[in-house]
Amino acid sequence: MGGFPKLPPGFRFGAATSAYQIEGAHDEDGRGPSVWDTFSHTPGRTHAGATGDVAADHYHRHREDVALLRDLGVDSYRFSIAWPRLLPQGVGPVNPKGLDFYDRLIDDLLAAGVAPAVTLYHWDLPQALEDRGGWRVRETAEAFAAYAALAAERYGDRVERWITLNEPYCSAFVGYAEGRHAPGAREGRGALAAAHHLLVGHGLALGALRASGAREIGITLNLDRIHAASERPEDRAALRRAETLHNEVWTEPLFAGRHPRDEAETWAGLADGPWRLPGDLDLIGIPLDFVGLNFYRPLTVAAAPHHVADPGQRTAVDIGVTELDPYGTRHTTMGWPVVPSAFTELLRDLHARYPRLPPIWITENGSAEADAVSPDGRVHDPDRIAYLADHLAAVADAVAAGVDVRGYYAWSLLDNFEWARGYDQRFGLVHVDYATLTRTPKDSYHWYRGLITAHRAGTEEPAR
Repeated sequence: MGGFPKLPPGFRFGAATSAYQIEGAHDEDGRGPSVWDTFSHTPGRTHAGATGDVAADHYHRHREDVALLRDLGVDSYRFSIAWPRLLPQGVGPVNPKGLDFYDRLIDDLLAAGVAPAVTLYHWDLPQALEDRGGWRVRETAEAFAAYAALAAERYGDRVERWITLNEPYCSAFVGYAEGRHAPGAREGRGALAAAHHLLVGHGLALGALRASGAREIGITLNLDRIHAASERPEDRAALRRAETLHNEVWTEPLFAGRHPRDEAETWAGLADGPWRLPGDLDLIGIPLDFVGLNFYRPLTVAAAPHHVADPGQRTAVDIGVTELDPYGTRHTTMGWPVVPSAFTELLRDLHARYPRLPPIWITENGSAEADAVSPDGRVHDPDRIAYLADHLAAVADAVAAGVDVRGYYAWSLLDNFEWARGYDQRFGLVHVDYATLTRTPKDSYHWYRGLITAHRAGTEEPAR
């Protein structure tokens, strides 16, 4: 079923989920609507009209899921808090039943010997805040900091690790520029303002968390290893624009204290907007305890016609890049090429590029496969096992090259609502029958448990 990659003593293993993808109970116990409730209930937005109304029903079945984590043997569980479950309007009155749910979840995790790692924002912005401008406006960043302070005050004594934002690239550009994710906008200025305000919100939330005495604090980015289709000058220029969009919008302010060097070439007149205020870079660049990294596949880009942005326009901006797939490897059911060596390249490049880079946690990595329960009652997923083994080996290669990687969270514990793809993609270590909500651990679950057991048996050193 695949070998076990060798990782250093103290390396830790976990599994990850997010609130809207698994909780369900979308209108129970005082939870307010999020942008994903609105988006998924809009016809034509999601595959087969799927919503997260029920999802994996984790809200009612969390004890069953905590038992799965305990039996899996993970050190840590990364989950997200639903902002509209705590603050139905995003600000203002607090929902006691929402607070109580995460109390129960955290306490049950600790009783099971699993350390809680909390993501504060995994894309479920309260709809009331979107109605007032969403991430396009600074007020949302300020509201996010107040929400972070509330969560830290309630749970900070029991949470091991805090993540402010998950994949702000998707929130800003997939949500506000491409329109494929909530809130479904197609804007240029709005998307760039959202990107900046997400980082401002991160900085403000980091300050609020630290003031509360919260422990390890970081941010999770979905950075890409990007290759140029050729050495032609136009393809190399396309690569620089793609690096700006996918990576440097986040890494340069966070780890180098500056804006991306090629932003004017990428966005022309939209690059330096009025949403940037004096002192923002200092706020955004406050040193972190760690950075989370989500990785699934590499990109290869070639030049396409580049439409220079008009500062007055609101429509989405085309940066003049087309994506190619020259890899010739197996693809997951998401259509993503499986190239583990690109993971090592990305980690090594980050380590070399940013002297201020904090320790890294792999906060998501996994594969979508065509899973089904077999007549023997099991779910056989050898391609996922190979994917996990090869990508963990790629992490081990990066560690051997000097990159400080502290741990790895498999995505995902459960099959779940895969955003606009609905329920046609399965990433879980545990199969969920969406008709009955029955959980069935897959072969990959048992493989991962074996890896964790073997790792612990090979070292007596404590985790860092």
